Amino acid sequence: MAARKKSSSGRKYGKSAGKNVKRAMHKRKSGTLKSGRTGRKVTSRKQAIAIGLSEAREKGAKVPRKRSSSKKSSGGRKSTRKKSSSKKSSSRKKSSSRKRSSSR
Repeated sequence: MAARKKSSSGRKYGKSAGKNVKRAMHKRKSGTLKSGRTGRKVTSRKQAIAIGLSEAREKGAKVPRKRSSSKKSSGGRKSTRKKSSSKKSSSRKKSSSRKRSSSR
């Protein structure tokens, strides 16, 4: 008889949370799982799991808290700033003209 290995941290999710995730996965497979406000069809496996856990949280099941947004890395979108090249180039021209006049 082999002894079962216990995890050191204990159980993180309750049974009802697992049931909600399972239901969400079945709905995704059948194509009837919809996302929040937009009501679009969910095709992503990760999104289906997130929806299941979110619903379990609302029902009061044992589910760990969501990670705060400061810990998460930005998914892949980078903020693009418009660089004002006109200001930089004009200041460079001025400084270069000063150097020329001082060296002459």
